[in-house]
Amino acid sequence: MPAQLLDGKSLAERLRQTLAERAKQFNARTGRPAGLAVILVGNNPASEVYVRHKVAACEKATIASQLVRLEASCTTEALLSQIESLNNDSQVDGILVQLPLPEHIPEKRVIEAIAPNKDVDGFHPANAGALFTGQPCLKPCTPFGVMVMLEQIKAPLRGAHAVVVGASNIVGKPLAMMLLQAGATVTICNSKTLNLEEKTRRADILIAAVGRPSLITAEMVKPGAVVIDVGINRLDSGKLVGDVDFERVAQVAQAITPVPGGVGPMTIAMLLQNTLDAAEAASLS
Repeated sequence: MPAQLLDGKSLAERLRQTLAERAKQFNARTGRPAGLAVILVGNNPASEVYVRHKVAACEKATIASQLVRLEASCTTEALLSQIESLNNDSQVDGILVQLPLPEHIPEKRVIEAIAPNKDVDGFHPANAGALFTGQPCLKPCTPFGVMVMLEQIKAPLRGAHAVVVGASNIVGKPLAMMLLQAGATVTICNSKTLNLEEKTRRADILIAAVGRPSLITAEMVKPGAVVIDVGINRLDSGKLVGDVDFERVAQVAQAITPVPGGVGPMTIAMLLQNTLDAAEAASLS
């Protein structure tokens, strides 16, 4: 029996409608809209697309957005100065620096320069540490979106075995921590993991976040597992695919996310939620 399709696009749209209502209430209560600033350095084509989607989502949710463009040749100091200005701007609740950055700009310094209470990407070490210790924080948007999807289908996390393939600071590690806090037993796999199929076959919940087309095959999936595909890869043909061999795995899994239309829309929805959370927290401080 084919797997249930986890339609992230539809779920994200419902969430965005709820967030739009929250944004209107915030505006009415405070006399100003919640505000998100996006910094784009250079003109990476993929980054241009992502930023355009984020700005459009803000507009639909009645969240004020500003796009700050800097030349690819800008200095690290110029970027840090721009971040500091936004940190001190009371009309800006969230700051996002679109990654990747040009090679001459150290990503770590840039992330650490963003005020933790405005770090709507959830990448600052203060937010990472709070997540690790179970404290309130702004969570990384993609893992946050995955957890909301699992909650939506009432996936039984407590006591389940979750396997995360991919150990990045952006997705794999924070997602593993969120799953652990939800009561799952978690295995994290990376590029050095031996006998990967042996690990993935044990997963009740399998998340792929590596960036390798069709890495996860049907033989690697436990029948009845929930499969979340975070990967997005463009083939030479131009087609977008995930890290999971979707057609074949869908015949084995209980539920599966498509690419595109799965986790991607949820990431933007959670960015809006983080911005509103940050705005509401700031208004009460």
